[in-house]
Amino acid sequence: MQPSNLIIAIFEFVLLIFSLSVHECAHAWMASRLGDQTARLQGRVTLNPMYHVDPIGTLLFPALMIFGPLFSGGAMGGFLIGWAKPTPVITRNFKNLVRDDTLVTVAGPVSNLLLALAAFVALTGIIIAEGRLPEQSSLATNIQALEVLCELAIQVNLALFFFNLLPIPPLDGSHILRHWLPYRMLNAYDSMGMFGYVLMIFVGGPIVRFLMGPTMGLIYYALNHVAAG
Repeated sequence: MQPSNLIIAIFEFVLLIFSLSVHECAHAWMASRLGDQTARLQGRVTLNPMYHVDPIGTLLFPALMIFGPLFSGGAMGGFLIGWAKPTPVITRNFKNLVRDDTLVTVAGPVSNLLLALAAFVALTGIIIAEGRLPEQSSLATNIQALEVLCELAIQVNLALFFFNLLPIPPLDGSHILRHWLPYRMLNAYDSMGMFGYVLMIFVGGPIVRFLMGPTMGLIYYALNHVAAG
């Protein structure tokens, strides 16, 4: 196990916890804006991870996915799965149930998309600045570390964006889809229980990997174009 790989894994783990905190804070903030103060009263409109951590979704599974390959020679791990403690929402407090519940739902994935965009802009700026530095500049090492951090932030937040929009209970995508399902299908959909978690882990992972491939390809193409001047 190389120290550099361990450091990258730690960066990735910290970024995931921060990104999940932003995700849940966005849910809580939007719910508060639309009239439901349940999450705000529970202190969930905050970036403090202590209010959002789920022992399994935020700690156990991400740790296995991130650190597993380091200690198993690649035999463990793979797609980075993570979720936080669900934000409590009482929909009867909304003026327009379908519209407001949908806005609260999409606020989480959109926050991750914005974080990925911010990291991309920062990485673009770093690459441009790096091209203007002398070849033997003492800042080179620090800049490389920032590049790795921004790249990981893009990957983590795009993965969370795609993952949470999957229509698998209890992910955000399922909250959007359920508003359009017939009543009979809705009951079956809501009663998936643990089967939803199984699908989330074993089906969600491959789907997100499939979506991440071309998306990261476009991002690297754009970054290479910037680096080439």
